[in-house]
This record gives sequence, C-alpha cells and structure tokens, in this order.
Amino acid sequence: MIKSTFLLCGIAGSTLLGGATKAAEKKENAKPNVVILFTDDQGYGDVNCYNKGAVQTPNIDKLAQEGTLFTNFYVASAVCTPSRAGLLTGCYPQRVGMQHVVDDLSDHGLSSEEMTISSILKQNGYVNGLFGKWHLGHHPEFMPLQHGFNEFWGVPYSFDMWPIHPDPEHPYPALPLYDNEKIIEYNPNVNTITKRITEHAVDFVEKHQGEPFFLYVPYTQPHVPLGASDEFRGKSGQGLYGDAIMELDWSVGEIVKKIDELGLNENTLIIFSSDNGPWITYGDHAGSSGNLREAKGTTFGGGQKVPFVVRMPGAIPAGAYNDEMITALDILPTIMNVTKSSMVRMNSIDGVDVWSVMKGEKIENPRKDFFFVLGEEIQAVRSGKWKLHIPHKYRVVEKRGTGGMPGIQNEEDYTLELSLYDIEKDPSESVNLANQHPKLVNELQKKIEDFKIYLKESSRPVGRIKK
Repeated sequence: MIKSTFLLCGIAGSTLLGGATKAAEKKENAKPNVVILFTDDQGYGDVNCYNKGAVQTPNIDKLAQEGTLFTNFYVASAVCTPSRAGLLTGCYPQRVGMQHVVDDLSDHGLSSEEMTISSILKQNGYVNGLFGKWHLGHHPEFMPLQHGFNEFWGVPYSFDMWPIHPDPEHPYPALPLYDNEKIIEYNPNVNTITKRITEHAVDFVEKHQGEPFFLYVPYTQPHVPLGASDEFRGKSGQGLYGDAIMELDWSVGEIVKKIDELGLNENTLIIFSSDNGPWITYGDHAGSSGNLREAKGTTFGGGQKVPFVVRMPGAIPAGAYNDEMITALDILPTIMNVTKSSMVRMNSIDGVDVWSVMKGEKIENPRKDFFFVLGEEIQAVRSGKWKLHIPHKYRVVEKRGTGGMPGIQNEEDYTLELSLYDIEKDPSESVNLANQHPKLVNELQKKIEDFKIYLKESSRPVGRIKK
C-alpha cells in the first residue's frame, strides 16, 4: 500500500515541433536502461531516509524523494553469495546450488546454464557492466563474462578474503583485482576501492549512453575491512563505518548525476539496495539493523530486510513510501517486463513481476509468500502480514568487536521456539502470537512442508569446475 505520494513533474519543450516529435519518438522506442546499486552488509538502519539520525545519506535520500522507498523488501539470503545468486537468477539460491558462501577454496560456482538478469538482457540487445564484487564463483567458467556481462572490473569474492584477514578460517591468498578476465593487481587498496568502482561505473554510463545498458554495481563496502578515501576519512563524525557509508552515498550521487546530466533519467530504472543486514559482530566497524531483530546470518528481519529504493521518473511515484512485500527474487521478472525482454529458453524461477507494485498501482500484490532459508534449512515463511518461524537455532552476537576485529558469535546455544509474528504491528519480531492463532500456524507450517518438497524436486545442478 502506498502511504503517501508527492509527484514531481517536469516538462521539457522544444522550439521546433518537428524536433520535439522526433525526440518523443526516439524516447518512445528506446529500451530503458537498468542500474542496480548493491551495497555489502549495509543495514536497514544505515540510511537516513529509513532511520533519521543515522549517517547522513543525502544522495540516497534524494533518490527516495524522486522515487519510492519500500519498507518490506527482502533479499534472498542473510549472507553474501546466496543473496547475489537470488538477485541475478530470480531463484531461491538453494535451487541453483548457491546456498553457501563461496571463497578461494570453492570448486563450484553459478552454472553457466542459469539465466541471469545480465544474460537475458544481453540476448535482448543490452550492453552489461559489473563493477565491484562478484562472489558467485572465482573459476573462469563462473566469472561475470560467462554470465552475460560485457565488462567486469572488480574482485571475485569478499574483500576480507585476503591475507590481512584478522581471524581467518584458513590462510587466504592475495586478493586479485580483475579487469575483465585479466588480473591487474593484487590486494587493492581498501581505502580507494569505492572511488575506483565509481569512476568505472560513471565511465560505463558515459561510454554507452547511446545504447541500452545494464549497470550492476555490487560495492565491496561497508563489508569489513572498512575503508574510506582521504576525501571522506574522518568526515562523518561517526567513525570509519560512517565515513564508508558517506562515501558510498557520494558514489550513488555521482552515478545518478551522470545519468541525469546525459538526459537518461526518465528512461533509466535505478534500484538501490543491500545484499543483507549488518555484520554486527564487528561492532564499531558494522552498521545497524534499526528496529529489526538480529542481523546478518539470521532469518530475522535484521538479516534479510534491507533498504530498497527505486527511481524511474514518470513511471515510479516520487516521494512515496510503499509497504507492500517484494523480494530480490522479483527483480529479474520485473526487469524483463520493463525492458520488454523475451527469451527462447527460460529456466523456471521463483520471482514474480512486481512492476505494478513499484508503480504504486492499487491492485493485488502478486508476491504472496516468501520463505527464509539459511543454508539448507528452511526457518520461516512470511505470508501477508504474518511471519512464522519454526524452531531453529540462530546466531547471537554475545560480544561485539572493535577496530576491525570480530567479537564473539554464538550459533549453538540459542534456539527459537515455534513463533508467529504480526510484522505490520511488530516488525522487530518480539511478540510471539503462535498460541493465539493455532489454525494459522498449522496453515503456515503446511506451506513450509510443501516448500521443502518443492526445493528438493526443483533444484538444478550447481556449476562444477572442469577437471
């Protein structure tokens, strides 16, 4: 439901009727561009327009003022790899074999048989660029250029998977920085990485302004290790984490400004979001879940409910707040609709087209249910305003770290009982209503049991390295 809308309208004219007609025809026939700005471990409470008094984010706030801010958006997982797999494939990550985080030792990745946003758009005449963090397999057959991207500049997995990790599970090799398929550097400077990603993204827009493009910017920040360039270090007044967020906000502003300067704003769908909630074990080097329960690595709101802002002037209502539930799985089919993309072959997906919801139309939301899965374990389902957790263990940060060092996480001694929450009244998932609604609990438990069968029967082979 849209709670408030303040439309901002602008009319561009021409002194020559013929010129105006040709421009209108060109705009009418032009395929829309798509931009996804995807931060890493940024929490629901780490954007000012979601949490007043948080780190100042004027550019993201402006994007929300010119578009719509969604308050019930869920990513596919509470950790990096599966979240990205869900976004790009429109599938629950368990169906495509990407339910766990991959690293330098992994022998698998996202199969080239999977259709992604990028591979679909490429087959429909788009040029696609990825600048930032991939994290869906580091072997050559799994890298971005094998999944429909024309250009890639960035790292194959998380920035902390390098020799400087403060508490590694195993010794990490040097972190490679790629330019397409070539390694151009090792252990890139964390303090300049956001600036460099931004420069590549802005250059991509400039270079491809005359053709339809898909720009995917999965930032490496504010995932640890934190970094900020000299222009932002110490400027937020809220520590290094605040500085990193401040620079990310600047980056969003630079990319949007270039799109607007080139006159592409009305023909460009811009999406801003995060891959999962904050990694709060890192304490002062981590963000906030706001009023949501827990954080990264859990299926509570703090793990999977994240900021989601969408702008496309003339199509997306400006200054609106929308509390309808949508998910990262829904982005692929929605983009297919917006871009009028077609496929000769299309894998079955779990996303639904929510373009009507994004446009604020008063119709029934096609997104009915969403299942929360961590690894192979289905832990919860949300249906309408209700969210049911079946009994499961969950992560609690017992002591937060400081200065880039992790604290103490306990994933063995905390078990949630069967719990039913009214998310509309209780977004922090604190009041268990299971005993008051036994019939509803049974219905939702049945949905989870049916979903277990669905996952088992519909999963596809993960990509394996060629030996």
